[in-house]
Amino acid sequence: MKLELRNVSKTYGKVVALKPTSLKVSAGEFVTLLGPSGSGKTTLLTLIVGLTASDRGEIWIDGQNVTEQPIHRRDIGMVFQNYALFPHLSVFENVAFPLRMRRVPEAEINKKVSRTLEIVQLPHVADRTPRELSGGQQQRIALARCAVYEPSIILMDEPLGALDKKLRDEMQLEIKRLHRELGATILFVTHDQEEAMAMSDRICLMNNGGIEQLGTPAEIYFSPKSVFSAAFLGGSNLFAAKVTTVGPVVRLETEYGPGLALSDSNIAVGDQIDIMVRPENIRLLDEGEAEDNVVAAVFDGSMMTGSVTRSWGHVADGRQITALALTSKISSSLKAGAPVRFGWSKEATVMIPRSGRRAEA
Repeated sequence: MKLELRNVSKTYGKVVALKPTSLKVSAGEFVTLLGPSGSGKTTLLTLIVGLTASDRGEIWIDGQNVTEQPIHRRDIGMVFQNYALFPHLSVFENVAFPLRMRRVPEAEINKKVSRTLEIVQLPHVADRTPRELSGGQQQRIALARCAVYEPSIILMDEPLGALDKKLRDEMQLEIKRLHRELGATILFVTHDQEEAMAMSDRICLMNNGGIEQLGTPAEIYFSPKSVFSAAFLGGSNLFAAKVTTVGPVVRLETEYGPGLALSDSNIAVGDQIDIMVRPENIRLLDEGEAEDNVVAAVFDGSMMTGSVTRSWGHVADGRQITALALTSKISSSLKAGAPVRFGWSKEATVMIPRSGRRAEA
């Protein structure tokens, strides 16, 4: 196991920044700490790197207890949002800096820096200064400087937060490529759900100072363990429901109306549950068209965001329902205020337990 946290916690006075938390990260894994501000992800990061001491618990790296070790003994590389490059040094010297600090022989420095610049596909800028580079190039040089001395773990704290969307998308692919080539263990911090989904082997979703759910992007997206998980990772239509009938098809009573269907599940009549339907599984039904689940609503409007179009409406008590579909040249002729029906299959209805349990790490 490359990294293991054992019941690590941190408080500041009466504020619990991190509840007792355990986490295991395998060698070569890309794990993202995802969550809103105040969820505990930054606190967890500072404990791992050694910037902050934990109140209790242990931190293990490569089978060694490093809980009491200083930063420079933990063999962790850091990449920051602001790059932290030295403006007066050349690109070559920026990348070489951590090797010189470790008194690596000059011949080995030249070899390692040249190889790392090849990996980030920027050997031609070795003699330039950071101010002569684009934002994306500076980010790649920051990655190269971190990777050149081959740390056990690379921590990335919101490294793409300062980039525009196009460049951020490009850098996501670049970091994934570097991860494959270097075989590094990466712990990545972000509040961006799409970024976490695109880049991670596993996502550690954090909320209120603890791990809400830990799993692959697909596991958390399609099988959320809590309402928070369902709502935070991707758009969701969330309903409170009461089970009225069980069998091959489970029938539910919700604020959207009676008779909604759920595939067979291990629940009983009278159970109070929450259910989720992703917007991409809901569609506007044509007149007379049938579906397992149908909700009558008033059409509020639609919004094209490029490749997808989002449509939404509201039911009698004002609750909103949203559908997502690939954009077509054939635009909807529906006007706001028109009566519509939203529909989806019973297989698209996902039950969320109300036990409040959190995922085991």
